[in-house]
Amino acid sequence: MSLKMRELCGRCGVSLSQDGVAFVCSYECTFCEGCAGGMGNVCPNCGELVRRPRRVESAPAKRT
Repeated sequence: MSLKMRELCGRCGVSLSQDGVAFVCSYECTFCEGCAGGMGNVCPNCGELVRRPRRVESAPAKRT
């Protein structure tokens, strides 16, 4: 199961780019950096907010 890369902040509605900074909780509520900081990095619905990982165009080759 992959992480849903939401495109809008759940609080202020600002657009979030796929490779930009965003914060998520364990239920994938998503917030911009400003809103996450304003909430003390705590999701009002679920708990802790952590920085969302970014997806890369192509993954590096696996070493054997």
